[in-house]
Amino acid sequence: MINITVMRYQPSEDEEPYPESYSVKKKEKMKVLDALNYINQHHQAGIAYRCSCRAGQCGSCAVKVNGEMALACKREIKDEDVIEPINLPVIKDLVVDRSTMDSKVKDMGLFIEDECGISECPAVLDPEELTNTKKLRSCIDCYSCLSACPVLKVNDEFAGPYFMRYLSKFALDPRDCSDRAEEGFDEGLYCCTSCSKCVEVCPKEINTFGGAIEKLREIACQEGIGPLPPHRAVRELIEKTGRSVEPPTEGPMREGFIKAVNSQSAKAEDNDKNNGKEKIALFTGCLMDYRLPDIGMALLDVLNNHDVIVDVPSQQVCCGSPLIRTGQTDAVRKLVEKNTKAFECYDTIITVCAGCGATLKKDYPQYGTNFNVMDISEYLADKLNTEDMKPVNMKVTYHDPCHLVRGQGIRDEPREILKNIKGLEFVEMEVPDQCCGAGGGVRAGKPEIAAALGSAKAKMIEKLDVDAVITICPFCENNIRASLEKEGMDLEVMNILKLLEKAYEK
Repeated sequence: MINITVMRYQPSEDEEPYPESYSVKKKEKMKVLDALNYINQHHQAGIAYRCSCRAGQCGSCAVKVNGEMALACKREIKDEDVIEPINLPVIKDLVVDRSTMDSKVKDMGLFIEDECGISECPAVLDPEELTNTKKLRSCIDCYSCLSACPVLKVNDEFAGPYFMRYLSKFALDPRDCSDRAEEGFDEGLYCCTSCSKCVEVCPKEINTFGGAIEKLREIACQEGIGPLPPHRAVRELIEKTGRSVEPPTEGPMREGFIKAVNSQSAKAEDNDKNNGKEKIALFTGCLMDYRLPDIGMALLDVLNNHDVIVDVPSQQVCCGSPLIRTGQTDAVRKLVEKNTKAFECYDTIITVCAGCGATLKKDYPQYGTNFNVMDISEYLADKLNTEDMKPVNMKVTYHDPCHLVRGQGIRDEPREILKNIKGLEFVEMEVPDQCCGAGGGVRAGKPEIAAALGSAKAKMIEKLDVDAVITICPFCENNIRASLEKEGMDLEVMNILKLLEKAYEK
């Protein structure tokens, strides 16, 4: 027997949802839906829930299991599972009111429209033209993406990933003549943080951000509808300087981390002396180079402690992520070409920015460049020289950057590092991978959304009574730090390298 908890709620009778626990006789490969059927049959519980196809095709049985979206007919039940309704108004128990979403579909005219007349549409369709729209057609209307989207919890301007996917599906279909990019812009196209939570929870594995929202942003830019003014300013800066942020006007790093360390020729010479060894380079990213050079110095110190020689190529430029995420893709190829030339002779490229790493790994191959890229946590996880560490007597928590945990699939490696640092007390926050609001051009273009999501993250951190928050993303680091300060919390926000630097400090 296993124990299952179901959140019960009858709005007309109950003040708030309440849990009820039931014992269930577990069978092999038993699904959540089977467990609910068992509970009603053997406990006469009268739980309300939806089921129809029982094959993962209708989407009606979507629920939350232990806080994560799932189809009740597909997800196997486990002992101590907690089953709740998805984040829509509850009719009863696990049954939610879908009428608002259904009405919005109708109001938005989400069907192929031939406003220009049938004679203007192609008589014969090229299968290649339908490739991208086909990738978006398998949606089963379970609304899991809407339930999981962090922006929808703090903002009512954004229609949500489900509707952006719908609009993109038609925008990419040569038979549709409506102005879908403009519709998307009006429905909050630039409110998405690129966290890809919608991709993670989709039972059909639809790439709603990369395959739909980014595509619609790209079309919006091509048609002169997007991006937002701050995004245009970032593009102008990148085209002018090769970086997405202005250099500091004073201080020892005013020329940037790369020039300050002056390591290109010296390190290359060292590498030449060590024939047969792996040739490693650091991709700094814009923020490390101009805003957070101390992270770069910490990386060099930590790698030196592990007898790893790393080059910092001076010809490198912005990876292009700020442009790709906001749809300004026509300016990306030149950046890719410059970075391809700068890093072409290296075996491994190390990144300390989740966004840069995800871009180099996932986007560069589309431009014909395939680097061997490793996040610093990937690289160090099995190489830590714990013998040389001194105790770091701190209590810390860890924030998963979206572009690391979902963009690169890296979740365990940072935690392995933290657990190997002597004296460190590591505690998990309630939802460590909840988006902080820094990505997708949102912090620049929709700062109120970034602030709201950052505030939610800060309040989550406040419950833990920790000394510091650790992460591996300069954008997350900056936004969380600003959010903590706004909430009146005096806490350090540190890149994991700064923590390792403390451990190896002489």
